[in-house]
Order: sequence, then structure tokens, then C-alpha cells
Amino acid sequence: MAKKIPGGMKAKRITGDVVTYIFLSVMCVIWLLPFFWVIMQSFRDGKGQFISTFLPTAYTINNYKALFTDFNVINFPRMFLNTFGIACCSCVISTFFVLSVAYCTSRLKWKMRKPYMNMAMVINLFPGFMSMVAVYFILKALGMTEGDKIYLSLIICFSAGAGTGFYVMKGYMDTIPKSLDEAAMMDGCTRWQVFTKVTLPLCKPMIVYQVITSFMGPWMDFIFAKVIAGAKAEYWTVSIGLFNMLEKEYVDTWFVRFCAGAVLISIPISILFLLTQKCYQEAMGGAVKG
Repeated sequence: MAKKIPGGMKAKRITGDVVTYIFLSVMCVIWLLPFFWVIMQSFRDGKGQFISTFLPTAYTINNYKALFTDFNVINFPRMFLNTFGIACCSCVISTFFVLSVAYCTSRLKWKMRKPYMNMAMVINLFPGFMSMVAVYFILKALGMTEGDKIYLSLIICFSAGAGTGFYVMKGYMDTIPKSLDEAAMMDGCTRWQVFTKVTLPLCKPMIVYQVITSFMGPWMDFIFAKVIAGAKAEYWTVSIGLFNMLEKEYVDTWFVRFCAGAVLISIPISILFLLTQKCYQEAMGGAVKG
């Protein structure tokens, strides 16, 4: 028989739950309020950055239309496509690098393994933008800061060092029994087949995590994109474009369009999260059954 909970303890538990839910609800409202405000302002009919009311008095979709029709100051569609292409390429390359390095450090034994892991840990203690000046002059010396090579330069900046961020993936791979690798190799699988057909399917939840983080990095980055693209507006990403919308000479006209642009750039990340969340849940369900 289930043990009965005394009335006093039950009342305390209910009170604690109520207080916790109220606190979390208040924090949720506070967290969501800025996003709600930006969305509402993106539909505001008017100009100017100084707003007397919390909610707009008149609504319109002209702000969204202007982003795709008014190219006198900002070419938003081109910047959106620039960012999307760079983010997709960087995501694929970064994910492959992280998976490869994590597999090598988790499943293979080689001479410089521990020194490399220690070096990678020390490097990750420093933010990436500390190297932006050196990276820029290296790319400039190679002639990669002009023309369409800027796209390649940004992809390299966002993905080349991804291999040092393998620790989370390696920790997950360490939980996979090595006996699975040995059994697969006894059945005639090569090391590459073990990696692609045994290890990667079991790492599906972490692959989803890596894809999301690898896509969001270049999608939201401002520093490297600004340093490398400079004043060449045709190679700008959305972060640079949104920043320029708030320049002194443009902010009065483009502030509400800035809000509309902020809403639009959140759509790809939201779609990616919703799609990968389903895969994540399926993978976790399979792992529990196994």
C-alpha cells in the first residue's frame, strides 16, 4: 500500500508548487515580453524610434514589404541569402569536423592524443574574436578579402576551428560501448563504416545539437562578418544590415523595418529547431528502448 502523506506536508508541497509555478510564469512573461514587443512594432504603421505607447495604434505589413522593395539603403534579400548560404556551408563543415575529431579522440589511440585534447581545452578558454585581426591579415595576404572570395573567407572563419569544440560530442561518444565497434569490425566493417553506420546513428541526438549550434554561430555573428566584408555592402550578412538600420541617419526611417528584419531572421532558426526537435525526440525514444 502507498504511504499516506500527512496533511501538513501535503499542504506545504502544494504551496511550494504554486509559488514555483507563479515564479516561473512571471519569469516567462519577462523573458517573452521583449520578443512580443519587437513583433508588435514590426507591424507598426509609422516611423521613428521614439514610441509613446507599448502597442501600436495602427498596424500594417508595409515594413515587411519595404525590406524586399526598398534597396536604397539596405538590400535585405541579398544579405539574407548571403547569410543563409554561409550558415549552411559552415554548418555542414563544422558538424563533420566535430564528429570526426570527437570520434578520433574517443575511439582511437594515438601518440599526441592527450596533448591535443589539452591544447584544445586551453584554446577554447579564449573567445574566437581575439584572433580576428590576425585572421584578417592572413586572409588579406592570400587575397581572400576581395570579391566573391569573401564568402569563402567567412565560411573558413566559421568552420575551420570547429574541430577544437569536440569535448561535448566526445563525452557522448564515450558512453557508447566500444564492444559495438569491435563486433562490427569482426563482421568485416572498415573503420569508416563503423564510424558512419554504427557510431553516427547512435549519436543522433548530439548531431542535432551540433547542427543547431553550428548554424546559429554564423547566422548571428557580427564581428568576423564586419571585419572581413568591411564596407562592401553586397557581401554583408543580416547582422551587419540590421546594425546599419540603427545608424543615426537611418534609424528614424528604418527602426520599424529593423523590427521586421529581426522577426524574419528568427524564422530559419525556429524552423531548424522545430525540425531537429522531432529527430531529437525520436532518437531519445530509440535510445531508451535500446
